[in-house]
Amino acid sequence: METTTVNQVNPSKIMQIGMGFWASKTLLTAVNMGLFTHLTNGELSGQDIKEKLEIQDRGLYDFLDTLVALGFLKRSGLKKTSMYSNAEDTALFLDKNKPSYVGGMLEMANNRLYPFWNNLEEGLKTGKPQNETKMGGAPIFEALYADEQKLREFLKAMGGIQMGNFIMFSKAFDFNNYKTHCDVGGAGGYLATQVAMNNEHMSCVSFDLPPVEPVALENIKMMGLSDKVSAQSGNFLNDDLPKADVITMGNILHDWGTNDKKMLIKKAYNALPKGGALVVIENIIDDNRSENAFGLMMSLNMNIETPEGYDFSAADFDGWAKECGFTQTSIIPLTGPSSAVIAIK
Repeated sequence: METTTVNQVNPSKIMQIGMGFWASKTLLTAVNMGLFTHLTNGELSGQDIKEKLEIQDRGLYDFLDTLVALGFLKRSGLKKTSMYSNAEDTALFLDKNKPSYVGGMLEMANNRLYPFWNNLEEGLKTGKPQNETKMGGAPIFEALYADEQKLREFLKAMGGIQMGNFIMFSKAFDFNNYKTHCDVGGAGGYLATQVAMNNEHMSCVSFDLPPVEPVALENIKMMGLSDKVSAQSGNFLNDDLPKADVITMGNILHDWGTNDKKMLIKKAYNALPKGGALVVIENIIDDNRSENAFGLMMSLNMNIETPEGYDFSAADFDGWAKECGFTQTSIIPLTGPSSAVIAIK
């Protein structure tokens, strides 16, 4: 007997995305409470977790078993006999004791971005940021740079998120014809150190604001690369960029409007020799603006966080780069939604 399959339109995708904040907030809460770090040494019972997180019986197993169903925890037993442990990815990336920890970004998402995104509609209608500045607070970067501990936490979080891209780029890009590299907005020196580690002939500079320099120098020293990587202080908006054969910018351009984007690209052009390369690592939106959903949502996040910033496509970058004098552009796909767009002088 033949079975006929009818492809009936249904609202499941709509409901999954529309109620997606349930899953998001469950994970963010677990990260914020340090659940995955508590599980670093192995299994814990539900009651052990209850005591460590100081939560009530009522939601205990619904909370933990939701994380099991979402794939973030493993479990043996059921309810009172349950024993919970980290899944492979949470053990690697959400344990605060490990250098691979990326939860700092999720903590910021929980504590800052989650409430700000509740005002997306207002942001779309007004075109104005919906973050701390809305109520007269200091812009996020100004506040961060005024607090050394918060700055260190932020730099570590951003470095963790980007590390996969930095490692992949430092191995995929052909540095054979170049000798010097400058990472503009270099933060903790994470990209510069990866370039130096994977390309022994390269001499690298991490360029960022003065409060960042001590953090970069510590990381460079810790990795044993002080003879190949240096840190230099400066303001990329106001100062000329250090001269180098290769200039990189990781998640810098999307913070700014079109005029500032072009200004930074032109500064890079002026600092490069003929044949030099500008490399921009971002969540590059596909030219058709229909596939890289994360890149598009990141651009919405710039609407929330900045006065004029937005993410962009490779075609956008190609236009700006050639307007500034670059002769050709190309793209290297990196991890997940990220890519490196490259302009050659």
